[in-house]
Amino acid sequence: MAKKITTIPATISKFSQSPINQLTKRKVAAYARVSTEQEEQQTSYEAQIDYYTNYIKSREDWEFAGLYADEGISATNTKKRVSFQKMITDALDGKINLIVTKSVSRFARNTVDSLTTVRKLKEKGVEIYFEKENIWTLDSKGELLITIMSSLAQEESRSISENVVWGQRKRFAYGKVTVPFKRFLGYDMGEDRNLVVNPEQAKVVKQIYGLFLKDLSPHAIAKRLDDEGTPTPGKAKKWGAGNIASILKNEKYKGDALLQKSYTVDFLTKEKKVNEGEIPQYYVKGDHEAIIKPEVWDMVQNLLALRTSGKNRLSSANVFSSKIKCGDCGSWYGSKIWHSTSKYRRRVWRCNHKYDEGEKCQTPHLSDDEIKAIIVKAINQLVDMKTEVIDNYHEIKAILFDTTTLETEQGELEESVNTLAAAINSAIEENARVALDQGEYEKRYNDLVAEFDKTNTRLEAVKLEITQKQSRREQMELFITELETIGVVEKFDEDLFRSLVEIITIENDGKVVVKFKDGGEVGI
Repeated sequence: MAKKITTIPATISKFSQSPINQLTKRKVAAYARVSTEQEEQQTSYEAQIDYYTNYIKSREDWEFAGLYADEGISATNTKKRVSFQKMITDALDGKINLIVTKSVSRFARNTVDSLTTVRKLKEKGVEIYFEKENIWTLDSKGELLITIMSSLAQEESRSISENVVWGQRKRFAYGKVTVPFKRFLGYDMGEDRNLVVNPEQAKVVKQIYGLFLKDLSPHAIAKRLDDEGTPTPGKAKKWGAGNIASILKNEKYKGDALLQKSYTVDFLTKEKKVNEGEIPQYYVKGDHEAIIKPEVWDMVQNLLALRTSGKNRLSSANVFSSKIKCGDCGSWYGSKIWHSTSKYRRRVWRCNHKYDEGEKCQTPHLSDDEIKAIIVKAINQLVDMKTEVIDNYHEIKAILFDTTTLETEQGELEESVNTLAAAINSAIEENARVALDQGEYEKRYNDLVAEFDKTNTRLEAVKLEITQKQSRREQMELFITELETIGVVEKFDEDLFRSLVEIITIENDGKVVVKFKDGGEVGI
């Protein structure tokens, strides 16, 4: 008996997922995207919205299912495109049958993302139409074309990214400094995109540095600025300790600029990494007008370095934190609460390691009021001899803080370091090209490296000595300026204490030595 084959026609439209004998309009949505927030791109973005809205509504067999748009977001991956993700979710939920978009590159420049999304939608019968390439993804040739076009788009994105990086690194090499001006406190953008001091904002920057030099922590500075109603950079609601720390560490406030602090690891993920030597950096000295004197900035960096973890790290949690030292063991005094749950509750200060294992420190504890009384008495002793202190400083400052000889040596050492570095690189390149006697090459290389290390070590020591002298001079200037303005002190003043007193040492016999920031001491 001969086989008889009967064709059973499809009765469900693959386009609308509805029976073919029912007139059902296809639910169509459009996706638009522009990659930057520049004015010309804004016009393109608005044009896409207008065009696709009219285009879909003009078709009798289509029902407008909405327009999804992402503005100012890169297309190299789909993770951060909120509207894109919502559109895909709606399509998978049956709210969309067809997505219309301008081109493959507008949809995604990542081949994997593009194909994954297309296949996910195809499984639910959702089609994508790429107008520029005339690709319909439910067509038999659709996936092949998508693969090709997505690969081309990805390579285009790679090329654009590499060109941008090349241009950026060239600008760095030429010392071209740029900052996010809308979020960068203290500077406005000049006519040629250079940094121009904003006088009002500069006052805030100087206040931050001044408060830090008075031993306030970044957290305490942030709280004070909030209490004073000082506007934050970038229109944030409140100041944070992180904002303050960033301002204190930024070399641009002393007129310099370190370029290429970070770099993009992958053009697809846009992942950034701190530059730890993987690519060149460029330091531009004297690029723009400074808000903070270089000596003050260096002093702040030294103080920041001291506030690290460790047994005797500096702390600024309280006005007396890291200010009172035990004369027995050299550790800091810390605050302790006595009778914490009774009406006799009070705070005392004693050596943090008084009851560690081993021999106990014999230094006494002190209350807040006792410490304040000591400070008032010490400052008044300083006031009694302030004329002598000020006169002595002006007589010796020219000699004490002179760095002329050191700066001359620094210049000579820098020249030597550069010459030796060039000789080392030349030796390495010659050995790579020419068959040299390896014994002789290694001796020459090792001799050059040893001389380089010795010279560079001395150079770093000289630079450190110059920085320390300049920072010390600036600290002394601040101290003398404060001392010139004060008279007899009647009661404890926190700001005055922070400005004048370096450290208080408690001896085991109860004697107290107050050391001021000029190095002078008085006994109480």
